[in-house]
Amino acid sequence: MKKLLLLLFLPLIGWAQVPGTVIAYSPAASGLYIGSPSLCVLPNGEYLASHDLFGPKSNEFVRPVSRIYGSGDKGKTWRLRAEINGQFWSKLFVHRNKLYFLGTDKHHGNTIIRTSGDGGYTWSEPSGPETGLLLAGEYHCAPMPLIEYNGRLWRAMEDAMGPIRQWGKRYGAFLLSIPADADPMIAGNWTPTNVLRYDSTYLDGHFGGWLEGNAVAGPDGRLWDVLRVDDRSSLDEKAAMVSVSGDGRTAGFRTDSGFVSFPGGSKKFAIRRDPASGIYWALANLIPENVKAANPGKNPAGIRNTLALVRSADLRSWSVDRIVLQHPDVAKHGFQYVDWIWDGRDILFACRTAFDDADGGARNNHDANYLTFHRIKKVRRKAGHDR
Repeated sequence: MKKLLLLLFLPLIGWAQVPGTVIAYSPAASGLYIGSPSLCVLPNGEYLASHDLFGPKSNEFVRPVSRIYGSGDKGKTWRLRAEINGQFWSKLFVHRNKLYFLGTDKHHGNTIIRTSGDGGYTWSEPSGPETGLLLAGEYHCAPMPLIEYNGRLWRAMEDAMGPIRQWGKRYGAFLLSIPADADPMIAGNWTPTNVLRYDSTYLDGHFGGWLEGNAVAGPDGRLWDVLRVDDRSSLDEKAAMVSVSGDGRTAGFRTDSGFVSFPGGSKKFAIRRDPASGIYWALANLIPENVKAANPGKNPAGIRNTLALVRSADLRSWSVDRIVLQHPDVAKHGFQYVDWIWDGRDILFACRTAFDDADGGARNNHDANYLTFHRIKKVRRKAGHDR
């Protein structure tokens, strides 16, 4: 009896040390790792969070699983609302008071969107181009922000059908957009830009690919796709800025000015603009100077133990506002793939967290065992003023 009670309470012992509020947990031994955190607030004020499952025991290459959780008490407690088969790398969002879930149907699968009319308990099936099957082929994405700008809804994506069939090098950057009042479930309403393919000459031959782009309206009024950049030659990270035409049909890139220094730019980051101040904010996995010194020659994308809030006035020059989460161990601890939203003066975020548990912790810093919820209080001092 004592042994049974110990087994029952072991997860709770581990959870007590995990930063934030645990939404979901999957031990390393399960072979199912938590990916693609997503977060939104419903019109009735309830919070929704989601994640998918990847790893050797998952079905990510055929018919992956995503799970939806709800909270009616501002994120203090969470309950499972739905399990969806055939949904991966997906973003929850509310548009025109309707709930949607946009991503792919598997690892490098079709681009799909679902909708729910009951707060995320049941979801539509993307059976064709009139019901959510947007693009057939091989595509890649992450739970990236959607923005409404100049009468259209915008979303960054990647084509995964490049001629070099390697991670990173196979990805081509593009944006999807739709008139803001059109039905997102109908494929014909969406307009893609041209696809910008991998170019081996970028960054003096060190360019490994770009992915997980952010649709962002710049201070100059232009629309940009700001992407994570794979460059393993240096621990000084960067992002890529792809320009987008106003009609949503043409994407372009300038090698002389398109790469910018970005703390955490080798991992997924999410950018949102504060509508009150115009300041751009992101949550990203920067690499502190002492960690750089201790890890010379390491792939920067493999260092995920520090999560920072960073800011910029122009999308090009970024500074660190504060460290949000940090653990001294690089190998088995990570706070990554954060999706975040504004809630008044606060920032709410969901995090793919690799951390200690009663079973030896996460497999590594990438293969997370937790989905956690967090609140950063009073990022804005007051409406209309920068902090």
